[in-house]
Amino acid sequence: MAKSKKRTPAPKAAVAQDKPTTLKDLLSSDVLEKLKAQADEAKAAEAALKEQERQQAEEARQAEQKRRDNDFEYLLNNSAMDWKKHK
Repeated sequence: MAKSKKRTPAPKAAVAQDKPTTLKDLLSSDVLEKLKAQADEAKAAEAALKEQERQQAEEARQAEQKRRDNDFEYLLNNSAMDWKKHK
């Protein structure tokens, strides 16, 4: 019969000790939660700012289109020149 090798849990403990401590490990859970909440607030504020900029751009585009619709020269230059279909 072959001898069975005994496995020791010592390497697992050594691996855990070899890992460097991270900032997450050093911070307390309440400070970590505050930082996460602050990051979420910053993301929400950035999303709101982008939405506001998008709405302003849309309003500016609509105002420009309305101005162009009242400009006869623009309408004449950009209209289809096939007047036969309107007879």
